[in-house]
Amino acid sequence: MKQLRKEFILFMLLTVLFIGSCAMNSNDQNVKPPVAEKIAKELTIHGETRIDNYYWMNEKENQKVMDYLNAENAYKNAMMKHTEDFQQELYDEITGRIKQDDNSVPYRKNGYYYYYRYEKGAEYPIYARKKGNLNANEEVLLNVPELAKGYKYYRATGLSISTNNQILAFAVDTVSRRKYTIHFKNLKTNKLYSDNIPNTTGSPVWANDNKTIFYTTKDHTLRAYKVWKHKLGTDVSQDVEVYHETDNTFSIYINKSLSGKYIVLTSYSTLSSEEKLINADNPDKPYVIFEKRAKDHEYSIFHHINKFYILTNYNAKNFRLMETSETEPEQKNWKEVIPHRDDVLLEGIDVFKNYLILSERIKGISQLRVINLKNQSDHYIKFNEESYVAFTSSNHEFKTETLRFQYSSMTTPMSTFDYNMITKDRKLLKIDEVGRDFDSENYKSERVWVTVRDGAKVPMSIVYKKGIKKDGQNPLLQYAYGSYGANVNPYFSSKVLSLLDRGFVYAIAHVRGSSTMGRMWYEEGKLLKKKNTFNDFIDCSEYLIDQKYTCSEKLFAEGGSAGGLLMGAISNMRPELYKGILAEVPWVDVITTMLDESIPLTTGEFDEWGNPKNKEYYDYMLSYSPYDNVEAKDYPAMLVTTGLHDSQVQYFEPTKWVAKLRDMKTDKNLLLLDIDMSSGHGGSSGRFKKYKRTAFIYAFMFNLLGLVD
Repeated sequence: MKQLRKEFILFMLLTVLFIGSCAMNSNDQNVKPPVAEKIAKELTIHGETRIDNYYWMNEKENQKVMDYLNAENAYKNAMMKHTEDFQQELYDEITGRIKQDDNSVPYRKNGYYYYYRYEKGAEYPIYARKKGNLNANEEVLLNVPELAKGYKYYRATGLSISTNNQILAFAVDTVSRRKYTIHFKNLKTNKLYSDNIPNTTGSPVWANDNKTIFYTTKDHTLRAYKVWKHKLGTDVSQDVEVYHETDNTFSIYINKSLSGKYIVLTSYSTLSSEEKLINADNPDKPYVIFEKRAKDHEYSIFHHINKFYILTNYNAKNFRLMETSETEPEQKNWKEVIPHRDDVLLEGIDVFKNYLILSERIKGISQLRVINLKNQSDHYIKFNEESYVAFTSSNHEFKTETLRFQYSSMTTPMSTFDYNMITKDRKLLKIDEVGRDFDSENYKSERVWVTVRDGAKVPMSIVYKKGIKKDGQNPLLQYAYGSYGANVNPYFSSKVLSLLDRGFVYAIAHVRGSSTMGRMWYEEGKLLKKKNTFNDFIDCSEYLIDQKYTCSEKLFAEGGSAGGLLMGAISNMRPELYKGILAEVPWVDVITTMLDESIPLTTGEFDEWGNPKNKEYYDYMLSYSPYDNVEAKDYPAMLVTTGLHDSQVQYFEPTKWVAKLRDMKTDKNLLLLDIDMSSGHGGSSGRFKKYKRTAFIYAFMFNLLGLVD
């Protein structure tokens, strides 16, 4: 009886307003997809009018919208029902590689060792510490599994301990909208304070008096725009506004210097920044601007005893390192420490009492450079693989000779090391467990260079199981992001093993729009050069086919968010090149979104995409906007995902895109929309549940290849 009722409900969903008749057997060709109602909306600018037939889907409170979303999910479930057993097999396989009772490597801070651990089967961690040494009794800071009970989504973040080690501040989001409420816990009594601070970014920072906390709040677009000061034990209504970022192209965040002396307020846009300082010992004193913002000037500061180091792009596209005294922070007093280099991107620094650690990128590969401040000697930490990622990790003590860093490659699981900066000895503290059957020697990674249509050489990272033949018959998943200067590094991914072990090749295209090859690489893939990102990806796809890694009948493309824009663009530009496209939380309605300054992220991104109120940018953006360029032609099979509460790419963008594709495409290839009704941009919370969607995505690909059994 329950099964009959379930099928009846499913049938009703598929026939609401939008749907024709539907058979419940997913293998039946009579299963019909949702058909969205068309309500023409005229959008006019620059004397041109675009017609958006699905603009009404923006109305989240409209029951008709919810009915349509539910209908799409029901259709997706019906069409993939025959893969459910295989999805479960994939899910069990992927989660089976995750150590059930795992724990992090403890790090030392202010006399305590901090770590988190997972109990067997738990979705969420328990945060804990031990005083003095690792043999001491455990103090539980936060039992997230207990706190998360009853919530469909739960994220605890921003854990911050007062200087006297007695009070924990932490932030919680139970909606997946990136709006966090800050809570406080007395670590002596294990009681929560009554202070609750809503609508924050979730990153509380303590002053040194153990009672003052700084935090940032968001405006209606979810832009972090105000810094506040809260005194523990007082009503939030009495909190003092410390700073208001009135320029809506800027956001703000706060942190504390490793030295512990300063609270740092950073205003930032895509291409500019400004740092402000508050003495952590005197939190009631007003902030001081370190160096006033200037167009296209990005800088960040790092305190060191009686001076500051400054990472800056002033007359240095790939950044250089400067220093200045604590009492003379103005730019005219800056002195060069590390000059600009055309072939090296200086990505970041870590500052210790006697050492500087430079995080550099050379020929697209991350490097760690150690500088001894006593004698000015320097060296690079050596790594043996051709393609890898290495980065500094949990370093919370200023006076130390030990550097904590992490290392991974496409065949090496994430590994945590302690490195003695004097002796150059390294100690492996942990390598992530990947199940008993995993052997890195069974897999091979490659780094290749693809000469694309304008002569640029694009690096690509590839991994596959040894023994495959490059005969053009391997299924292949090609991934890229390509925006904001963000890099997709060649990490190890245990979930990808489920593809590799079934004959897949996995490739990451390090396309322009990232900073893989330096700042120039980023600038060549943004604004009026954005199409380089799309062309690079397509040319890498053709390389993979030409070199017999795969063929068009077995080539899949994947990207999320701004990488979803990439997926939308290539689906319009070269649909015949791909068997299937996986567009995850894709940003696809470029013009409409960038004209709406009430939507989160819009105002801060004009330097990335351009402002369509400018006709030149409007025309260029319109030429590639996936939603605006859907045509009556054949498209590959497509799986599109979104989250109802997504704050970065609103749910209605991918939903409208799918509706328009359904209406216009001329093929019979599978098109599915997967809406997570209880999460946002990052998907489900918890370390296991999120892999339900991964298993679904993988099953979608295997289904297209006829390999679901």
